[in-house]
Amino acid sequence: MRDERERRTIIEPKVLKGFRDFLPSMEIPKKAIINKLEAHFSLYGFVPIDTPVLEYTEVLLGKGGGETDKQIFHFLDNGERDVALRFDLTVPFARFLAQHQNELSLPFKRFHIDKVWRGENPQKGRFREFTQCDFDIVGTDSAEADYEILSMMESSFSVMGITDFQFCIAHRGLFNAFLAHLEVEEKSVEILRCVDKLRKIGEQEVVSLLHEITSSQKKAEMIVQYITKENPDESFLTTLERLSTLAGNETEHTSRMRTIYAYLQEAGIETHFTLDPSITRGLDYYTGIVYETFLTKLPHFGSVCSGGRYNDLASLYTKEKLPGVGSSIGLDRLLAALEELDSPLIKKASSSDLIIFCQDATLRSWYDQLARTFRARKIRTDVYLLDKKMAAQFKYAEANHIPFGLSCGKEEREAGKVSLKNLETRQSHPMISIEEAIAIITKELF
Repeated sequence: MRDERERRTIIEPKVLKGFRDFLPSMEIPKKAIINKLEAHFSLYGFVPIDTPVLEYTEVLLGKGGGETDKQIFHFLDNGERDVALRFDLTVPFARFLAQHQNELSLPFKRFHIDKVWRGENPQKGRFREFTQCDFDIVGTDSAEADYEILSMMESSFSVMGITDFQFCIAHRGLFNAFLAHLEVEEKSVEILRCVDKLRKIGEQEVVSLLHEITSSQKKAEMIVQYITKENPDESFLTTLERLSTLAGNETEHTSRMRTIYAYLQEAGIETHFTLDPSITRGLDYYTGIVYETFLTKLPHFGSVCSGGRYNDLASLYTKEKLPGVGSSIGLDRLLAALEELDSPLIKKASSSDLIIFCQDATLRSWYDQLARTFRARKIRTDVYLLDKKMAAQFKYAEANHIPFGLSCGKEEREAGKVSLKNLETRQSHPMISIEEAIAIITKELF
């Protein structure tokens, strides 16, 4: 038998490029963030949905945009159907709305947190398989819906414990009005994708590409003038007036932006929002306000939350008018940024709040009863399962960043007491009641 096992070929354990395994040190904070966001979205009246991982390729390619079409994973399934893995959660949502619109009450507020796949070139913070967190409002084209999504973005970052961030917003309708005023509107898709590369390739290269697209150096320079702030400290409303003038004194979209900004000011959160005309979002389906989010300590890391208004997306699948606005947090990208910042959200991902050490193997049943008591009080409790020396048990607790340890030998058992220790501060609480131990843990952790 042994010779037979030795003759077997061992398969090399490996994963595809751009795909990853997640160790507990990353999966624990990720799940914690997801749980916080799901509870937070529910406070706003948003409800969860789910859609299939696989869709018909023709459904997903309906209006993704040229770059996205190249990145999609698609293949023939066993039934010779052309199918594809979803590349975002927005296009499947549009299909979902078209199929279930008679079962939904409008405006419809949804959130969806799940994996998506893109065949792009993997690099720092960018992967081929990653988790997105989407939240949208469909069924109304209003400044109020636009504001609510922005407000949720701001409060979501606060809920996640992230404070150093900036939302950069712009308006595709206003930019399109400017292109129409410049008489290059028919080239808008190519221009948008070119402008979207500004942070990656720089202003000089963008001007060169725009010159090729518009066949005019002057128009290329005017487009760059539009998307570039004259003064980094220029106020939101000053920038808005400048853009409106460049767009031929446009009023419709300018008025919408003024209303949204007034709501942000009244809520006292306007300092987190900057009007940045270079934000265009490369996807074709955006029609109104668009935004990207940057961590202020990692400005070159890229956007960790983005989205906008898409009034025509669902029209690919239904004749009904279903205007929508939404945002998407790239959770894996955000976690990668927090890891680089050495954030405490990542650094101390504990597997549990409390570990019950095995001080006496004959008290296993009692340890289980203790654990049940703590768990009933919402304290995550791990019972050490092996009969090892205390040094090994403390090492296990340290490796899993468990903040509290509980010891109970025969003396404690007979007295109905426990001994609690804060494993970080080394402060001990010998021979206390179970309720006292619960109170100490609850006070320090919650």
